[in-house]
Amino acid sequence: MSRGASAVCILFFLSIFFLDNVHGNPNYREALAKSLLFFQGQRSGRLPRSQQISWRSSSGLSDGRVAGVDLTGGYYDAGDNVKFNFPMAYTTTMLSWSTLEYGKKMGPQLQNARAAIRWATDYLLKCATATPGKLYVGVGDPNVDHKCWERPEDMDTVRSVYSVSSSNPGSDVAGETAAALAAASMVFRKVDPKYSGLLLRTAKKVMQFAMQYRGAYSDALGSAVCPFYCSYSGYKDELMWGSAWLLRATNDVSYYNLLKSLGDDGGTDLFSWDNKFAGAHVLLSRRALLNKDTNFEEYRQEAEDFMCRILPNSPFTTTQYTQGGLMFKLPESNLQYVTSITFLLTTYAKYMKATKHNFNCGNMVVNPGLLINLAKTQVDYILGVNPIKMSYMVGFGPNFPRRIHHRGSSLPSLASHSQTIGCDGGFNPFFHSSSPNPNILLGAIVGGPNQNDGYPDDRSDYSHSEPATYINAAFVGAVAYFAG
Repeated sequence: MSRGASAVCILFFLSIFFLDNVHGNPNYREALAKSLLFFQGQRSGRLPRSQQISWRSSSGLSDGRVAGVDLTGGYYDAGDNVKFNFPMAYTTTMLSWSTLEYGKKMGPQLQNARAAIRWATDYLLKCATATPGKLYVGVGDPNVDHKCWERPEDMDTVRSVYSVSSSNPGSDVAGETAAALAAASMVFRKVDPKYSGLLLRTAKKVMQFAMQYRGAYSDALGSAVCPFYCSYSGYKDELMWGSAWLLRATNDVSYYNLLKSLGDDGGTDLFSWDNKFAGAHVLLSRRALLNKDTNFEEYRQEAEDFMCRILPNSPFTTTQYTQGGLMFKLPESNLQYVTSITFLLTTYAKYMKATKHNFNCGNMVVNPGLLINLAKTQVDYILGVNPIKMSYMVGFGPNFPRRIHHRGSSLPSLASHSQTIGCDGGFNPFFHSSSPNPNILLGAIVGGPNQNDGYPDDRSDYSHSEPATYINAAFVGAVAYFAG
């Protein structure tokens, strides 16, 4: 080879290497660390000395008092100061699944993932055990809370307590809570067997309650949960999801029988805090692929039908993509669907790789690499590889959302402004200010861009600028896949 040709080769190699590192490969380990750190910014209750997001302080210390119980702890769901257990339990299930599938790839972040899970499960255990025959499912009146713009530390709104029971059932929130406790029990099985046992025993009781007293929690609680976290998809998906997790945690055939008795839903092209069918199918397909158990073939088929609806070049696709390559499902908080579906892509690909399995979407052959590549484009897009070079994770990269729709982030911290900021006190000058938020909520992933890949970075535009626990929870697993 001539020197000129070899120089061209070296230049070509360097340009590919540089492009790959600058444009194609964000620092996944940094993104993983920050995606977990975010959960500290959402903590309710008494904060520990190890708290790293230091502009937050203890809050919600009387939660549960109006009902004569201790319901302190847990997470605020998004940019408000309400604890909604339905999305919180889903967040916990997804953090647990992320840790079970990708814990070995997390390195030093594994203990932070466990801490994020435990902050939620400690609270969910209180909700499930404080009063016999009741499952507490939320704290804080959302309609009152949403009229205020105040720090969680200053909260003076009524901390109403909501619950479901045999006379006011909530199979959806109970099924999801059972899933969260069962999944978490597996995370702690080796490192804290006693805690793991408590989680699993509680999960079984909550699941029994979900099955025995059928009904949607939206019907029982009305405006306390709707339209915020109505169970739009019904409760059958949560019964299936809860049974699937308890089957994985116990290997007890009664949960398999329960699954069979539920039947199936037919197809879907979504996966979210509301609709768990696709997640349950992928979770159950693990037995068909890894355990070669033919009783689970129908779930493998459902999981693959789902992938065929997501893949852009599939003849059966029902999924839109922006010009910049982002999956676009719904205009409000679209990234929640992107992160959840991306988690299913990496996880199903992982099962396929382990068993050298391919499948077909019509005449298109799907190998694990195809799913991984699509997952990578979604993770990379969120981390700044997109037409406007905007990272949708706060504090990651040079260009990220500065005016997120989040009370604690947009208001001065207690350390810098010790006077109370009342219910209306936060709107002027803080909410309506065009200045960047004073506190950086590291690792928070916002609702994301619009379908034209645009992002206005506007605090009042909550459907794009609000972060949420369930957006991050699924991302943790997907980014850990690439970090490892």
